[in-house]
Amino acid sequence: MTPRRVASAERGLTLAGSETSAEGAADEPDPIAPVPAGILRLHAGDSAATPIGAAAEEFRARCFPGASAAEWNDWRWQLRNRVRNLQGLDRTLRLSAEERVAVERLGDRLPVGITPYYTALLDALDPADPLRRTMVPVLGEFEEAPGEAADPLNEDGHMPVPGLVHRYPDRVLFLVTSFCATYCRYCTRSRLVGTTGEYHFNQEQYQRALDYIAGQPQIRDVLISGGDPLTMQDARIEWLLQRLRDIPHVEFVRMGSKVPAVLPQRITPELCSVLRRYQPWVSVHFMHPDELTPEVAHACGMLVDHGIPLGSQTVLLKGVNDDPQTMRRLMQGLLRIRVRPYYIYQCDPIPGSGHFRTAVATGLDIVRALRGHTTGYAVPSFVIDAPGGGGKVPIAPDTVVGWEDGFLLVRNFEGQVFRYPDPAGPVR
Repeated sequence: MTPRRVASAERGLTLAGSETSAEGAADEPDPIAPVPAGILRLHAGDSAATPIGAAAEEFRARCFPGASAAEWNDWRWQLRNRVRNLQGLDRTLRLSAEERVAVERLGDRLPVGITPYYTALLDALDPADPLRRTMVPVLGEFEEAPGEAADPLNEDGHMPVPGLVHRYPDRVLFLVTSFCATYCRYCTRSRLVGTTGEYHFNQEQYQRALDYIAGQPQIRDVLISGGDPLTMQDARIEWLLQRLRDIPHVEFVRMGSKVPAVLPQRITPELCSVLRRYQPWVSVHFMHPDELTPEVAHACGMLVDHGIPLGSQTVLLKGVNDDPQTMRRLMQGLLRIRVRPYYIYQCDPIPGSGHFRTAVATGLDIVRALRGHTTGYAVPSFVIDAPGGGGKVPIAPDTVVGWEDGFLLVRNFEGQVFRYPDPAGPVR
């Protein structure tokens, strides 16, 4: 099925002229705002069909007793009621002294932002809980080490126009928002939120990026990211996808999102219908098997059932997923909900990330423990995004031992060495 190209008359949709900012929990960006005039209006779906898992049900009764099941399953309600500050954290978690001091010291650094749904998955009593470590600040964030940088991948240095990163010859990264439903403490783009606030970029910025893409015929692949593009309204998402699909040489469109993991209520029938019309692939950010709840299985199932291929991206973090058993459970669990493991990333060296970063050898050990011990579909590529803008570099355990007398010597998952006839010569 070819993605639908929309006729010009049907494309007479416009976006509001300026970016939408958000100041505080009561004033979020346009996911919860009325649909601007001139935008295709898409009616809210019946999100009550989303299951409410046991952890979420207990948490709702304890921390949001006045919220009905329908409210809880409304993604806009989830965004309005995010945990944003000490008061919200104290309401939902028993903070350690270190966590409390770290939150008080944040200033204009990456803010706290956790949906009620995702907060329900955190251990309220244990600061060492893997998911809690990814969401709640600690003092390690204030300890900067050599080699760390606010923009470690030099994305800003590869922007021909604002918000568009052109690092690889045939593909671009299209940043469309600085807003996320939750803020991961290891975020590569934390610089986009801490000092600038939360907002979706405006139509003028979008159009400059679209014009650049249209003028570069070698670009065949566009990755829409941010922030999190699935936090935007359906109409804004459709506006962008329509225009990308109208560029003849754009063959492949992807969206990077953590929404299915942290805000599964956002995956509505209406959103799925929009995505089905334009057929992007979606790369979902998963970190730990505790994220694989009934709600997440339901959301991913809806996307796949609407023809949206799903892949996963996972960041290797100390104390979160840095052992083979946890990573195997995550990868096998993702396959069960029809998400194909794609990448494990070595943690990018943003300022104050030393308490998260493992030795690269840890990632190699994990891949070695997966390969041959589970299905190949559950073995993602382990990559380092090279600092300074070098792009993704695959890192793999040594499997080629050498070449001898017309034979290639290879090592299997059990460490045994085998001889493969290769008279053409040694590996170069």
